[in-house]
Amino acid sequence: MTTGLLVFQSDFGKSDGAVSAMHGVANSVQRGIPIFEITHQIPQYNIWEASYRLLQSIGYWPSETVFVSIVDPGVGSDRRAVVAKTANDQYIITPDNGTLTHVKQFIDITEVRIIDESKNRLPNSGESHTFHGRDIFAYTGARLASGVIQFEEVGPSVEPSTVVALPLKMSTIADEIITGIVDIIDRPFGNLWTNISRLQFKEITEKHGDSIEVSITTDGRTIYNNIMTFGRSFADLHIGEPLVYVNSLDNIGIAINQGSFADAYRVGTGTNWEVVIRKAPRIVYE
Repeated sequence: MTTGLLVFQSDFGKSDGAVSAMHGVANSVQRGIPIFEITHQIPQYNIWEASYRLLQSIGYWPSETVFVSIVDPGVGSDRRAVVAKTANDQYIITPDNGTLTHVKQFIDITEVRIIDESKNRLPNSGESHTFHGRDIFAYTGARLASGVIQFEEVGPSVEPSTVVALPLKMSTIADEIITGIVDIIDRPFGNLWTNISRLQFKEITEKHGDSIEVSITTDGRTIYNNIMTFGRSFADLHIGEPLVYVNSLDNIGIAINQGSFADAYRVGTGTNWEVVIRKAPRIVYE
């Protein structure tokens, strides 16, 4: 039995009525259903960021919470509409287009069902093929969260291994050099969140104040290469100074104190944005 909690995320923004329409559909299923948001500010069509934001958020919600994630450039095509049950007994309702990538890798998906639109679609919406967020995902999410249907009534079961996954790269360490990627931009601040874990980073240094050499490359071009400080917090540095720090997901972040690193160097996200970190060589003055 689900908890009744329904959590939305999308790339819709808040400039029109799309999000409100999804709230309305959910309330038509059960008036007063508790609805929350992860974000509706995911960059349009950015499936990678949708996937990461789920990983960033769902671990702080109770089991049985129902999440609806809609970044759907293939809306109306033959891509599947699914409900995935995680190893933590949460449910994610989404297009099967890669949005489940990070959850599948780092949390695990135990069961998947394809949404049977003949039973789980907003009545009288069958001729519309461009707003599945409202007509299929929000409607099914509300029905599942409110207990109108159980997970087994969503539709036919499929193997979790068939879920579409985007390419991932794991961070590596060799000869005290750590190589990872920029997983996401910490908006609106513009900090870079990498996939390099704190435990990996501790293999090259544990002391706040140490100097760290950071290199960022993409498509064979070096975007940034410099020495910065390992800070405990932003307050350890002067305004405008760069730092390496441990972020709220226990991974390594890269920032400019009270500035946007991403905007300053036009850094993007994903597997083609490589980050190399090493302890800076000690300079001996003679």
